Amino acid sequence: MDNKKYRAEDVVEMIVAERDEEQREHLMRFFKTGPGQYGEGDMFLGLKVPVTRAIVRKVHKRVELEDLQQLLDSEWHEVRLCGLLILVEMMKANLPKRSDDAEELSRKKSCREAIAKFYLANARQANNWDLVDLSCQYILGPYLRLDKSGNFDLLMKLAESDNLWEQRISIVTTLDFIRNGITEPTLILADKLIGHHHDLIHKAIGWTLREVGKKNESVLIGFLETHYMEMPRTALRYAIERLPEPTRQYWLHRK
Repeated sequence: MDNKKYRAEDVVEMIVAERDEEQREHLMRFFKTGPGQYGEGDMFLGLKVPVTRAIVRKVHKRVELEDLQQLLDSEWHEVRLCGLLILVEMMKANLPKRSDDAEELSRKKSCREAIAKFYLANARQANNWDLVDLSCQYILGPYLRLDKSGNFDLLMKLAESDNLWEQRISIVTTLDFIRNGITEPTLILADKLIGHHHDLIHKAIGWTLREVGKKNESVLIGFLETHYMEMPRTALRYAIERLPEPTRQYWLHRK
């Protein structure tokens, strides 16, 4: 069995070896990297996400947390994504199991805290919507839900940030809570961010509210009753897209 330890340099070499110039040009356009666009200056190698995930599967058990800093500091989008996905796997490996004894539970809790702190220290390196969406809900979500006893002040602080990506992290993280039957943080953050100017926040609000509605339609309807007049159109369309068609049309055309 190969027990090789991977350093950051090894992982970067593996990623760069998969570069694809044709796909690179497509990704640069898709992720809006032009002047004045939200991804301005982001650099791509042209890897599709499954290729990056394959590298993550190969290395994630044999790379140390401190080696991820070099990945997250990379100019290459796919290298940063790889670092974030490794963090996700590290968090998954440290979720509690029924078979864990007290010592193991304590060790895992300490590891979750270290992983979450590392992620927060590098949150601005998740500087495109895919980097946010593929990481925060699987890292900060379990950490806050399991270890913070329902105290979501951290997400409120992120929502108040002057950084678009930290703001998106704040509400996308709540997808973990929704999956576990907790909807209040999403509603609070949606209310807080509803006047935001950026379409990427409008989409995140609508997406998370849609997931709330899939768990409890009446909770979504209650939010719409209170906020539909001030909701950005994009957020509204995302939020109601899984409702029955007559209900969806009602909200689209309600004055």
